[in-house]
Amino acid sequence: MNTVLVIGAGAAGMMAAYAAAQAGASVLCVEKNEKCGRKIYISGKGRCNLTNACAPDELAGNVVSNPKFLYSTFSKFNNESAIRFFHEQGLATKVERGNRVFPVSDHASDVIRTLETACRKAGVRFRMNTEVRDILVAGGRFKAAVLDDGQTLAADACVIATGGLSYPTTGSSGDGFGWARKLGVAVTDLRPSLVGLRVKEDCCARMEGLSLKNVEVRILDGGKEVFREFGEMLFTRRGVSGPVILTASARIGKRLETRELKMFIDLKPALDEKKLDERILRDFEGEKNRDFANSLGKLLPVKMIPEVIGLSDIAPQTKVHEIRRGQRLQLIQVIKNFPLTITGSGDFSEAVVTQGGVSVREIDPSAMRVKKVPGLFMAGEILDVDALTGGFNFTIAWSTGYTAGINAAKYAAGNED
Repeated sequence: MNTVLVIGAGAAGMMAAYAAAQAGASVLCVEKNEKCGRKIYISGKGRCNLTNACAPDELAGNVVSNPKFLYSTFSKFNNESAIRFFHEQGLATKVERGNRVFPVSDHASDVIRTLETACRKAGVRFRMNTEVRDILVAGGRFKAAVLDDGQTLAADACVIATGGLSYPTTGSSGDGFGWARKLGVAVTDLRPSLVGLRVKEDCCARMEGLSLKNVEVRILDGGKEVFREFGEMLFTRRGVSGPVILTASARIGKRLETRELKMFIDLKPALDEKKLDERILRDFEGEKNRDFANSLGKLLPVKMIPEVIGLSDIAPQTKVHEIRRGQRLQLIQVIKNFPLTITGSGDFSEAVVTQGGVSVREIDPSAMRVKKVPGLFMAGEILDVDALTGGFNFTIAWSTGYTAGINAAKYAAGNED
């Protein structure tokens, strides 16, 4: 028959469908939503950071979970392959800070349209508003997918690309994890990643909306430093978010399941303590007769001043000329090590990706084939692979989707055992 069924019309699913059709298979892609690419549409604030223009050998360094598993598929289809694919399909791209690649139009809808058009030109058929309830296996091999209405869709091979649990409003409800478990395929613990962090202190709520640029964030687990990075962050009603915090969440998420962690923000990382003291003294020189509370406007954002003062043990009404050296040094410590206690992370509704998924031990990395179930392939966020922000998670989707599609077509054609 040479038929391939793809479940899920997201990034990995559409790429798998395209690759399988290009390899000669008759491909049907089913999607529970009324449109393709619901999650692509909201990614990058509607702009879609579709990959990263770093050197291909730098890709694995940005993968958080199981980077070695992706070596084989990255060798077949990497970030450069993705950029070339979109260019060949007529989508112009541009590179921004951090080598992030976006469509020139700044419209994620153009990425979806490009993928869908490429699929249809290759012969892929789509069935929207079609929800799969179960996967049927006969004789140990994939047989068919069972729809919600009881109908079965038989195929020679199937690619499951149903995503994870992040952004459930886009249809990511974790269906694929349930099917995997039912088939005896191991699924690792699932947690939100690339997500804001919850903080114990109520000062974050008072600073809600304040964005900090060029700060350094350190996170400690007991006495051990487990994260340090320079960048931008944001205070929220319940904690902290922003680029550097999202990266931190990917690195420390598992630790937060069992304990709190300490976080310190260096508000002036470009200045060591000596230079910061000199800077403060210069500022104080012109503020000698003012209250301490009114003397930090040139040094700190307005919303942070009361919080820093509260931690400095210097009374707000103290005149600047009355501040002693020891007090000034305490102020420096607060500015260089603004303390917060991380109690947890945001939930899946806020997370960019899911950390955890179908165990990579269950998957042949060269083909994205489920070892226990011939004819069944998996791609994208359903797998226990995730990466940092910057287009790397989309790169994983394109790469694993392409590999799964090509090999599903080979299997369907009888060219693979």
